[in-house]
Amino acid sequence: MPRCGAIPRTYVQQIWQSAGVSRHPTLTAGPDEWLNRVRAGRSEDPVTHVERLPARPGVLVDWPGWTPPVLRDAFVARGVTRPWAHQVAAAEMAASGESVVIATGTASGKSLAYQLPTLTALLSDARATALYLSPTKALAADQLRGLLDVADAVGGGIRPALYDGDTADAERDWVRAHSRLVLTNPDMLHRGILPRHDAWASFLRRLRFVVIDECHAYRGVFGSHVAHVLRRLRRLCARYRSAPVFVLASATVADPRTSGAALIGAPLRAVTEDGSPRGATTFALWEPPVSPFVGERGAPVRRTATAEAADLLADLVAVGARTLAFVRSRRGAEAVALGAKRALAEAVPELVDQVDAYRAGYLADDRRELEAALRSGALRGLASTNALELGVDVTGLDAVVLTGYPGRLASLWQQAGRAGRGSRDALAVLVARDDPLDSYLVHHPSAVFGRPVEATVLDPTNPYVLGPQLACAAAELPLTEADLPLFGGAVARAALDGLVDAGVLRRRPAGWYWTSRGRPDADLRGTGGEPVSIVEASTGRLLGTVDAGSAPSSVHTGAVHLHRGETFVVDELDLENLVALVRRAEPDWYTQSRDVTDLSVVSVSASIAFDGVELSFGTVDVTNQVVSYVRRRIATGEVLDEQPLDLPERRLRTRAVWYTMTDPVLTSAGVALEEPDIGGAAHAAEHAAIGLLPLVASCDRWDIGGLSTASHQDTGLATVFVYDGHPGGAGFAERGFAAADDWLTATRDAISACECAAGCPSCVHSPKCGNGNDPLDKAGAVRLLTAVVDRVRHARAEQSTFGHQVGGQRPL
Repeated sequence: MPRCGAIPRTYVQQIWQSAGVSRHPTLTAGPDEWLNRVRAGRSEDPVTHVERLPARPGVLVDWPGWTPPVLRDAFVARGVTRPWAHQVAAAEMAASGESVVIATGTASGKSLAYQLPTLTALLSDARATALYLSPTKALAADQLRGLLDVADAVGGGIRPALYDGDTADAERDWVRAHSRLVLTNPDMLHRGILPRHDAWASFLRRLRFVVIDECHAYRGVFGSHVAHVLRRLRRLCARYRSAPVFVLASATVADPRTSGAALIGAPLRAVTEDGSPRGATTFALWEPPVSPFVGERGAPVRRTATAEAADLLADLVAVGARTLAFVRSRRGAEAVALGAKRALAEAVPELVDQVDAYRAGYLADDRRELEAALRSGALRGLASTNALELGVDVTGLDAVVLTGYPGRLASLWQQAGRAGRGSRDALAVLVARDDPLDSYLVHHPSAVFGRPVEATVLDPTNPYVLGPQLACAAAELPLTEADLPLFGGAVARAALDGLVDAGVLRRRPAGWYWTSRGRPDADLRGTGGEPVSIVEASTGRLLGTVDAGSAPSSVHTGAVHLHRGETFVVDELDLENLVALVRRAEPDWYTQSRDVTDLSVVSVSASIAFDGVELSFGTVDVTNQVVSYVRRRIATGEVLDEQPLDLPERRLRTRAVWYTMTDPVLTSAGVALEEPDIGGAAHAAEHAAIGLLPLVASCDRWDIGGLSTASHQDTGLATVFVYDGHPGGAGFAERGFAAADDWLTATRDAISACECAAGCPSCVHSPKCGNGNDPLDKAGAVRLLTAVVDRVRHARAEQSTFGHQVGGQRPL
């Protein structure tokens, strides 16, 4: 028998012979047959559920009467003989001067909905300009390729051009002077265009349309920053007497009209009915088998999702399915690609070079080379981070493997939709990680297939976002009283007062002025500063970058770093000089960092209580420090050892949700009133709650943190905290407070349903626990959560009945 998940070479050769090809398999089999083949030969079936999503017919309509014939002919020549109904609905709104968000499924042709009105305006008015904003460089570059074709077909004059961090200085001068359609990203708009608006005055004065593609990507801290960047853009456009129409495009999200209006700071209309066709999709939920090895404290562990996804990627490539494997981390994408290459080297060495990795942090030339190879078919398998989740053109794919739940249903459907574009049938496989949320989802299919997608969460009033953005706005143009409603009204005024007190701004009768010769800056992505360069020590070769905030946990001394199939070990992390020095190595283990946390409550914004349990939401101060790392065997996940680290603390003020329990509550739950017993139950409940929060909030478990204690110094009671891992908060803890009933119920059910005896990574073990997952009381956590959930429900019922909520920034 072959190793788990591998296809023996003789079997693959038989498939090739039956398909009539000798080297590159091109099979006529559909997704059900592919799924059956990759399940074959396994000792136990890893598939827990198969959902078959039906095909959907398309609804074609006529071109709008205002479409220039030359533009219509250009689209027809590219295969778009008639548009879909939703494309025309959105285009008509934009053309009439109404801002609009089009929120339809992946590959539904949203780009035509904004290209029609923008290109029509540019062809009709030789002075008009347009700005396209994309969340990634790759997506903007992909859009440019298509626009250049259209521009050539209509006789030139539109002059689309890319303006990003990779654009040479000479090209930037040309773009400012001559381009009428500029494609860029929020970072470049923030750093390179708005601060130099005088150089862009002619472009801004003639700006007719602003297109914001993949707008669902703007969430959390990043989305909150981008919301202010767009407000700054609107303010400067008004300065130059223009009022552009905004056209937003998004994958399906909950309430796109509200979230779109929050992003741009202005009302808009929404188009949500999808008129495009869609092939059928076979969607499998896949749980890796329990390995023969054990984890910490003898806990059973499942085969890692990355190892399972690597085999699946190799297997699907071998049977002829062009496959994209999404992986949650840069390191994971590299590991999946490397594992797939190793599997193919054993069975089908001819296909090894047709698998590669793709992620953010690669140099621009490397990214574009990989994108071209995927489009051309030179690559048949690619492991990618969510850098390819968005609308980069990767048509022709047959299958998608999701290595772990991506944290949001919107992302899950966006990733799954990358295969089977148009009327092609597709296979999607969600491979569960050894994690409470993933384990819950693969055994509760209705939580995947029966729920609406999440709303986009962003908070422009976050003081850690608002303050720096107001400073940027004042440096561009002094702020006046008339500007305050655009940036939040009273909240903006309070933030301005703080900036004046700090000496950042100066108040004058005419408004607020920037006081420094230099320019202010704001970190849009909340990464905590300038990136850390990853450099091969022996050659000086720059391999890529990692943000400063995650450097201590990802490129600490001793960490394993993967880059395009090559393995490196970090010899030194120099945070002062922002460089990690690495060397080539071939370890059979990977690393995971561990941290410790301290937390104090600053104020309580809202709370509810019933019979000894109080649920609260508010502001907290968190001190966090990476203190060690563990080495784990690649194939099995077993822990080899733990090594200490000496790294600086990270301090942040953020938002948290927490609950407290009195002694009678604990006693009623069967938890002994001894610190180890309380601590073990609370600790297990905390770990699982962190893992399950993404079920109700649009976050990743690595975006949040937690702390539990038998008696917290600020509450005086047994307390469990879950907090946002971003300065000022990101909206995740607030969502947890609002949906605590569902969140904590799912947490309890996930722990209770797990088949392990005393706790494991699928329920209460955490990969980043600084205490080595000790103490943990699985059974105690179930009883404790049952008591808490019952009382929270009673508190909610009382709140509904009497219509009150305790709150109002109570300092402790």
